[in-house]
Amino acid sequence: MRIVYLHQYFRTPTMSGGTRSYEFARRLVERGHEVHVVTSDTEAVADRPTWRTSVEAGAVVHWVAVPYRNAMSHRDRLTAFGRFARLAAGRAASLEQDIVFATSTPLTIAIPGGYTARRRRVPMVLEVRDVWPEVPIALGALRSPASRWAAHRLEAWAYRNARHIVALSPGMADSITRRFPDAPVTVVPNGCDRALFADADRAGEQLRRTTGWLGDRPLVLYAGALGFVNQVDYLVQMAQAALTRHPELRFAIVGDGAERERLRTLARELGVLDRNLFVLGAMPKSSVTAFFGACDLAVSTVRNEPALRANSANKIFDGLAAGRPVAVNHEGWIADTIRESGSGLVLPATDPAAAATLVVDFLADPARTTAARLAARRLAETRFDRDLLFARFEQVLLDALGSGQLPLARQPQDVAAPVGDR
Repeated sequence: MRIVYLHQYFRTPTMSGGTRSYEFARRLVERGHEVHVVTSDTEAVADRPTWRTSVEAGAVVHWVAVPYRNAMSHRDRLTAFGRFARLAAGRAASLEQDIVFATSTPLTIAIPGGYTARRRRVPMVLEVRDVWPEVPIALGALRSPASRWAAHRLEAWAYRNARHIVALSPGMADSITRRFPDAPVTVVPNGCDRALFADADRAGEQLRRTTGWLGDRPLVLYAGALGFVNQVDYLVQMAQAALTRHPELRFAIVGDGAERERLRTLARELGVLDRNLFVLGAMPKSSVTAFFGACDLAVSTVRNEPALRANSANKIFDGLAAGRPVAVNHEGWIADTIRESGSGLVLPATDPAAAATLVVDFLADPARTTAARLAARRLAETRFDRDLLFARFEQVLLDALGSGQLPLARQPQDVAAPVGDR
């Protein structure tokens, strides 16, 4: 297949952020498919739309300068979404292709996906990474009746124009099929990159030896975005509650986002900053593996909003890949998975102090932590291994194209050479 892969926030392991699209793209190339990724250069400072190309693990990546930061206002974000949609449509439609795959967020990615599919007369597969537009409405990002009407219209248009829909969780799939019962949906959750985390134990030991505030102390880790939706102040409040009972317990926050400075200020006011809680910057995926290897519990937090319970947070799957117990502060499919497997903890959504007690008791029980580590590794190997999930993902593309089986594989040298800068 010749695949155009649209993702506004494509990341490689040398960059910070989720690498789902990179991992799927490189596997598609390894299977003999030709892949062109159309994405944005979010760190660009250029005022005009400049394109560059690179080859990442065999996939040709087309980057366009569209600055984007988590700290942007809702208005500026919408402007960035619209700008990328417009620029990506022209680039994607100029490429030879058999199928176009468009992955959100934002759902505006369906605009260049649908345009390209119609222009090239090829099927579009749409991937939904959020319950959209329910989440932005619930969080107040879409407040006016007009914006909500437009969001629902875009959603309906996107699903009508998709040959198939990929959802990242059962909750997302249920949300889609409840409102669009005829929409064909397949669940392909985020996955565990076991090869990337194969050396996590050794890297974690090295990190402990060279990090004075950590040493051999127990570590609770949050590694991810620091945005409004993540409510990481929950972890700061947990650190405050744990300080008296277990002063040796360490909390690490690794990431960046609009809330970073506010979190540091709160941690300072609560007397935990650089005492038992440490706020570090964003790191490439290849570097953050050491923190997962060093941690005793990997935590994911979100605001107490029902629409967010269907999330498929990368940090949970990275924890499982490293063979570490995981914890969430919300209900939903991940919480159910943790309970059923015994791979960690489900923390109370509105009581960080009670959560701290649960964590302290859990980490003080070697039998429970050992059992949770084994359960985490089993999940990573048998349910969420990236290779297993990729097979399902590839089959969705093949079925959408109409073949249902693998075509004769193209050799790597058949992949079209990029144009422009390398």
